Amino acid sequence: MVDENNKIELVYTLFCDDVRLEVGHKLSLMGVFQNILVQQLPVSLIKFAVVNHWRGEGSHLSEVRILTPDRQQPVAVSQPAPFEIARDGFADNISFFINTTFPVSGQYWVQTLINSTLYDEQPLVVADARAAQATENMSDAVN
Repeated sequence: MVDENNKIELVYTLFCDDVRLEVGHKLSLMGVFQNILVQQLPVSLIKFAVVNHWRGEGSHLSEVRILTPDRQQPVAVSQPAPFEIARDGFADNISFFINTTFPVSGQYWVQTLINSTLYDEQPLVVADARAAQATENMSDAVN
């Protein structure tokens, strides 16, 4: 997604357990995932990171929020974080969430805001493995 007014493009968004800064300004991402499959709900993640990789230029203010499946309640909201991109450069913005609780299964929404305006949103499915397994067993019994 490219925003011509802000001269910024979100290249990708990743969800992972942790991010570390290595020698040479390289990022190490641990536990990259797109869905959360658990044995029991509610579930709390001790640490959860959202990595946004930006291309473009200018000074921006980024924040990330995670909304419930009905989009009515925030599960977690990051503090606004300023970042700068040199002309034709790139920047990584990482939002860490600690002890984030997902109360029910469903499709949560991870929203990225730039300068307090919704820029992008990604789905994050939280599923109960027992319910998924029960559904599979029922479908096997019918066939």
